[in-house]
Amino acid sequence: MTETIRPAPVRKSVTVAADPALAFKVFTADIGRWWPASHTIGSTPARSTVIEPGVGGRCYGIGQDNVEAHWGDVLIWSPPDRIVIAWRVTTQWTYDPNLTTEVDVTFTAVEGGRTRVDLEHRHLERLGEGAEGARATFESPNGWGLILELYKAVVEAS
Repeated sequence: MTETIRPAPVRKSVTVAADPALAFKVFTADIGRWWPASHTIGSTPARSTVIEPGVGGRCYGIGQDNVEAHWGDVLIWSPPDRIVIAWRVTTQWTYDPNLTTEVDVTFTAVEGGRTRVDLEHRHLERLGEGAEGARATFESPNGWGLILELYKAVVEAS
């Protein structure tokens, strides 16, 4: 018997004109260049966004008020192939250190020196009652698809 997970994970992909090493670097070390300032859980728009390298590295935004808004940490750090982030943001857009949904991003070389970037945001059922609404937000035109398109533009300008 097959069990269906509800809500289903959100899956998005883009192909970028870069090798996996550059694609990984822009996704991680250069996230502050492409992550939208509006996508923050801080009290002000983000001035910068950071993913610290290595397992256990923090993921956070720094608001225009210079306050850090922690939103996760690195579970798997495997450059240039993969990063998994423990996404610890509730349906009320606050940080909860006891919550773990996962954002799994893989970087796969494809023909022509390009890289396919696959993002899966999973374990959304752990969000509880608001999980379906959160999934709809992540799946919306302003969600992970937009994030990956902004990322792609910066990779291809690098």
